[in-house]
Amino acid sequence: MVAQIPRLYVTLLLYLIAGTTVAQSPAVIVGEFTTATTIPPAPWELVHLDKRVAATRYQVKEWDGVVAVEAVAEKSMALLARPLDIDLNQTPVLCWLWRVDAPLLTADLNKKSGDDYAARVYVSFKLPRQQISLSTRIKLRMARTIYGDKIPDAAINYIWDNRYPTGTLQANAYTDRTQMLVLQTGAGQAGQWVAQRQDVLADARLAFGQVDPEAVQLAIATDTDNTGESARAGFAQLHFVDHTTPCTVPKLGGKPE
Repeated sequence: MVAQIPRLYVTLLLYLIAGTTVAQSPAVIVGEFTTATTIPPAPWELVHLDKRVAATRYQVKEWDGVVAVEAVAEKSMALLARPLDIDLNQTPVLCWLWRVDAPLLTADLNKKSGDDYAARVYVSFKLPRQQISLSTRIKLRMARTIYGDKIPDAAINYIWDNRYPTGTLQANAYTDRTQMLVLQTGAGQAGQWVAQRQDVLADARLAFGQVDPEAVQLAIATDTDNTGESARAGFAQLHFVDHTTPCTVPKLGGKPE
């Protein structure tokens, strides 16, 4: 005779199974700033690739109720970056808040002379060797002899542009290993915090084909070295979630300081 399982145990088992099925993955926090400071906290660090130009300045401040990194560029360029240890198959969606005082006036992502942005968020990738052509590996090796090992196999730049429509995706003016994706454009939402949510894995495959990218670095930047303009932007509450988990960033609005 087969032993009968008590109904209470069956109910409890079904409850646990159901709870496991609908449970949401926790957010992976990669940029939550809590205290104002003149130097952004580790593991964030300044990456100044071209010492011939001034570096963009970064500090953490409270800004319209949000503790965020403020980036100020004056004919300058530098990234604020940190390493990533993210499984994009588990948590492929990047969430964040950002804002700009105003878009740049003369920038143009189609030209090297216009390759400046009021705000951008980089995700850099390492790709399996077999998914990088021989010619591309040679180009990457040459670039790294000049700029160091910070040059990634591939990167997506999410940008706040000044002229091209939202959804524009194209190669950077200097290299096709960096693809530029316009998420905000123009001054319609300037001067306020804007919440953003992007599927990084899907974007990487849209930009570079059916690759299996490893996300190795996250960076934020405001740069004006090519156009010679000035700009100020803010970045806050960066975190990764899965497809089913909502972003934890609020939909905020605010007036410029």
